[in-house]
Amino acid sequence: MTDSYTIVQTTDPEVFDVFSAKMAVSDPWSTLGMNIAACRAGFEGPCREVFVARWNGEPAGLAILQVCGSFDGYIQILFIVEAFRGRGLGKRLLTFCEDRIFKRSPNVFICVSGFNTRALGLYEATGYTVVGKLKDFLKKGFDELLLRKTVGPRLGYNK
Repeated sequence: MTDSYTIVQTTDPEVFDVFSAKMAVSDPWSTLGMNIAACRAGFEGPCREVFVARWNGEPAGLAILQVCGSFDGYIQILFIVEAFRGRGLGKRLLTFCEDRIFKRSPNVFICVSGFNTRALGLYEATGYTVVGKLKDFLKKGFDELLLRKTVGPRLGYNK
């Protein structure tokens, strides 16, 4: 059997609960001390689109995009379940998010915890540049790095 993946949008609270539990025991959330409730809060609020990546039908990854406001085009969460890491799914999900965002904005933003070197390596290898450091942003002693990938300036952008 050939491995296959799909990415679909969801608003299913049960899916949110499943992924919140998986995130809470995975880095960077576990290192930052974020419990299930703190992870689940990331799914709430206006202007969010949630996408689930499935690998051979199993929930394997998640992306949450912010799609309005100053950071229209912000990837709020990109998460791959540990058992599915190293298969290229993170890069595929990232590319999916970029394609979606570049239809409306020339900029994609994402934050990564400074200690999350594996994710940072993926982002830098796919064209992201660190544009700022948010010291003690989520938890004292831990910095978040703001990254940007761009195809041009915002004013006059027509895709």
